[in-house]
Amino acid sequence: MIISSRREFIKSGMSLAAAGTFPATAFAALGPNDKFDFLIRNANVLDPSQGLSGKRDIGIRYGVIAEIAPSIDPTRALRVMDAGGKLVTPGLIDLHAHTYPFGSAIGIPADELVAHQCTTTVVSAGDAGANNFAAFRRFVVPAARTRQFAFIHIAVAGLAGFPVPELFNIDYAQVDVAARAVAENSDMVLGVKVRMSENVVARHGIEPLKRAILACERSGVPAKIMCHIGGVSDRALMSQILDMLRPGDVLTHCYSGAPNVAGDGTNIVQDGKLLPAALAAKRRGVVFDVGHGGGSFDYNIAEAAIAQGCTPDTISSDVHVFSGNTPGMPYLPWVMSKMIGLGFSLPEVISMATAAPARVISRIPKHGTMQLGAPADLSVLEVVEGAVNFVDTRNNNRVGKMFLRPAGTVVAGVPFGRPYQAPFTVR
Repeated sequence: MIISSRREFIKSGMSLAAAGTFPATAFAALGPNDKFDFLIRNANVLDPSQGLSGKRDIGIRYGVIAEIAPSIDPTRALRVMDAGGKLVTPGLIDLHAHTYPFGSAIGIPADELVAHQCTTTVVSAGDAGANNFAAFRRFVVPAARTRQFAFIHIAVAGLAGFPVPELFNIDYAQVDVAARAVAENSDMVLGVKVRMSENVVARHGIEPLKRAILACERSGVPAKIMCHIGGVSDRALMSQILDMLRPGDVLTHCYSGAPNVAGDGTNIVQDGKLLPAALAAKRRGVVFDVGHGGGSFDYNIAEAAIAQGCTPDTISSDVHVFSGNTPGMPYLPWVMSKMIGLGFSLPEVISMATAAPARVISRIPKHGTMQLGAPADLSVLEVVEGAVNFVDTRNNNRVGKMFLRPAGTVVAGVPFGRPYQAPFTVR
């Protein structure tokens, strides 16, 4: 095949990735004398992507799921872990996190979040812009075991200047350099992040979002918007934002109750009523993402929006060095537990943190599932029953009946902690 242009080269690379050529997903049936590299026994498996639920053993070989059965002989494995009846799901995927330490002012190393989140994949939500993304790709991502993807910020320096607003000066929103960064890194970059709160963009109105969409279009590769809301400058602007978002774009902080600078409620629920533009966006395929964070989840907004037809599509944490210290505790399993408290079933919530964000990422075959041949990314969770108090980011309290407690994480067939693999090599 002769590739005549950079755009065709990028598109051909993405098609190879979609076909599984890279990253590779090796999977072959075991011979009679072959052994699993790793066996998880006595797992309470829950994989909504294939309607799989119940006690199972999970055999892993060469970094992928090789067998799931009611019982697997432990002598067939080199290493064995007993899950003790705990919940085992496809690896949790955090679609909105901040994992660019030392480059973004708010980033946390992805692997430091594993004990608190059981996350096997995270998406850096605009930590880097075109000017500093290369360092994230070259130095941060290769050093982590957690799988990482990213949205590139429309502002050239991303969140390096936080808490100074990155788009008070609209000249930082550079379309062409953002487009080039998306195109040249399309194997791991999902698109462009833009924050549309008034305290970030001042009175520039819809212009930052226009530039972000234009950067996606000029990149020449499939690229999505992740649009942050929460206290946009005026009520009419919120409907403009919703009308401009395309199918597949992500509206993050969808249940934010943060007011604008004047103290007015300008998000998707205004005076208790869901905006018609929000329901229209939902119906045409805009992804509604929770993005809890330290200031972006309001029970009153969530309850009204859900009752009026805007249920969440994906659950994410927006965890970073500031939000991680807040009373709302925006760690992914805790945010998932809050959604269970709002009436969603355990399978629905697991799907919103596995298969659904994997579809947004759309880079790895069978990602977000436990299908045979899928990456052996698994989260082990303890279901703790009993009354539990939850607080949102506006000091509203709700009482739930259970929560999910992190208990173990496996990435590419290798657990964090025991049993250790020798030699200690990961992917």
